[in-house]
Amino acid sequence: MAGFFIENFGCRAARADGEAVGARLRLAGLREETVREAAVVVVNTCSVTAEADRAARAFIRRARRKNPGARIVITGCYAQRAPHELAAMAGVAAVVGNSYKAFAPEIILSLAGGATHSAPAAPLLVPVNSLLPAGTPRAAPARASIWADDRFAHSFLEDAPLMPGAQTRPNLKIQEGCANRCTFCIIPFTRGLSRSLPAARVVRQVASFVASGGKELVLSGINLGRWGRDFSSGLRQESLAGLVRLILEQTALPRLRLSSIEPMDWDDELISLLCEHGGRRLARHAHLPLQSGSDAVLRRMHRRYRPWHYAGKVSALQRAAGSDLTLGADVMAGFPGETDREFEETLAFVGALPFGYLHLFPFSPRPGTPGWALHAASPVPAAVVEERMSALRVLAAEKTHAHRTRFAGRTLPAITLHTPDSFAARGRTAALTDNFLPVELGGHLAANQLLDIHVTEIDANATIACRKADPNDS
Repeated sequence: MAGFFIENFGCRAARADGEAVGARLRLAGLREETVREAAVVVVNTCSVTAEADRAARAFIRRARRKNPGARIVITGCYAQRAPHELAAMAGVAAVVGNSYKAFAPEIILSLAGGATHSAPAAPLLVPVNSLLPAGTPRAAPARASIWADDRFAHSFLEDAPLMPGAQTRPNLKIQEGCANRCTFCIIPFTRGLSRSLPAARVVRQVASFVASGGKELVLSGINLGRWGRDFSSGLRQESLAGLVRLILEQTALPRLRLSSIEPMDWDDELISLLCEHGGRRLARHAHLPLQSGSDAVLRRMHRRYRPWHYAGKVSALQRAAGSDLTLGADVMAGFPGETDREFEETLAFVGALPFGYLHLFPFSPRPGTPGWALHAASPVPAAVVEERMSALRVLAAEKTHAHRTRFAGRTLPAITLHTPDSFAARGRTAALTDNFLPVELGGHLAANQLLDIHVTEIDANATIACRKADPNDS
């Protein structure tokens, strides 16, 4: 049986897609190999920024140089947004947009000669040519096939087995797509409208993960807080909070972590679950995308909250989860028309809130979005954007160090991770606390162990050293 290699780009939800594809291929008998050895190289792309597109193209070219005989399959958001552009690249055998993602494992198996592929119904975007038949020699020329349309009827990789492996804390993607239509975002066009994985299937996946020895699972989605809205009608209302409660009641999962959730989707019921289960079976960690602390900029972005709404949600989360909560956010610099005053409003707003970390991005104009036209009419000069990014980086480092320093001498629950060689060489094990603090644990421990750790030191770079806790620790 031939081998495969997957390279993932982008968010947790995108990585969950890649993990699901890999699991299906392994079940079918394909070996996971290096990029130099694999018969098929799968590139799971992101397209949220121009830099994400560039990184994907650069990887495709590198993979082609390292393994000229490999058949390259491109999937993900870039594949959905610009399939013909990718299909024209040397070495690309197939482009599978998010709309046909469910068929990606079959297409890859066909190209690897590992299965007889039953092609899906003809998409609206007609393939450049039919898929290569099973058993085609690797030396045969590979003209790219394209599978993508705007219906998103085959976009969910449902029921892929979930177990602790290369990812100690795998992502279970339970929601796909987004209908928010923020002016800067291409995701509604590359992922479609919001769709949810049914609750029964989610619970079955979680139970299977626990049965295979899993200890911590991350629920993820493109717009996770919208889970279940597409199922709700009349008196039948489904919500993410209801699903979380169902998982906690019907499975023995030791720890559940929630990925990024939009501020206004943290409703009272979901926040109350943090109060009820935080620090035990629900991780004390909340990531709320912010983008800007300026009311005027948020309005131009078409974000569905104002700065005071956001601050109110943060206060409610802190009251529910306590001071050990780690809060994260996405912040963007250089949105079209952003003035010095508006940026200063963002700096002041971010500085006033108890963030433990920040994900920082410069604005990237995406063709087909309203932000593209806004950028053409009122761009922020690149040098100004870089100055603002530098200021945000300084602030982010200060916030992270201040937050982590609070835990010196504290005992926290954690899970051991797969340890990088650089850690192991220093006699350390990588671990993550329930409140999302990356720590270095003294000694060599296997991954996927739940334990209490005692923080012994936080250095100037905010690196946290710790040891296993003992009964005398606080």
